[in-house]
Amino acid sequence: MMHLTHNDILSILPDRDPNAHKGNFGRILLLCGGRGYTGAAALAGSGALRTGAGLVFMGVPESIYAIEAIKMTEAIVFPMRDENGMFAPGVFTDIQDRLKAMDAVLIGPGLGKSAGCEELVCRVLETFRGPVILDADGINLMIGHKDIIRRRDEPTILTPHCGEFTRFVDAGISPDENGAISLANNLGAIIVLKGHNTVITDGNVTYVNNTGNPGMAVGGSGDVLAGMIASLIGQKIDPLLASASAVWLHGRAGDLCADDYGQYWMLPSDMLRYLPQLMK
Repeated sequence: MMHLTHNDILSILPDRDPNAHKGNFGRILLLCGGRGYTGAAALAGSGALRTGAGLVFMGVPESIYAIEAIKMTEAIVFPMRDENGMFAPGVFTDIQDRLKAMDAVLIGPGLGKSAGCEELVCRVLETFRGPVILDADGINLMIGHKDIIRRRDEPTILTPHCGEFTRFVDAGISPDENGAISLANNLGAIIVLKGHNTVITDGNVTYVNNTGNPGMAVGGSGDVLAGMIASLIGQKIDPLLASASAVWLHGRAGDLCADDYGQYWMLPSDMLRYLPQLMK
């Protein structure tokens, strides 16, 4: 079990070449959002942008496209076919060509559960030759498709909270450090078990986070974190280190936010404002 420090984080973040362009800092695809959950997609996109992603693409159901396009002026938002406010069956073809240029894909925040969403998650995992981050319903929809994760040669990162973890694993596996290690080994994946002292593990190396506070326990906080993880992985940081770094930064930003706003008043969007002083 290891802990990261701020100095560790600064050494992990890659130096920026003065001659680089936006394409050098990661092309991240977010497949997020659904009717009634537009904020989840926007917070995930903001988390990705505020941690340095060069290009953030956001595929969202067509019925919420106008809302997300207004919310996310710095992202490239595009509509995808939907059914009842969620991704429609067969929608994978809308992104099939776009996937080839991506450095990382995040699926889940605000997604919802439907046949179309389930098919989309499975097809991305089966075909994308790069890291995939599964959050929220991106995890829930894979409960019956764990073999797809096991068959992947590329990194897969799952970011469950305790409830999602318990639903996903077999009976008798507890949502704790040992349980996270067990699931990571079972799936061949990286597990980010969120909560007090978040556990980040690939089954061999384990980090336990020591930043964060109860004021972060509010809807949207996990969406921000998922976007941050996708961003750092898309910038070619080792996926386990990227995940652990994002968790540390997310928690520390929450601590600074709580110092200024108080734990009762702070919001996930407030925490984003503290990332600049942690990453420079």
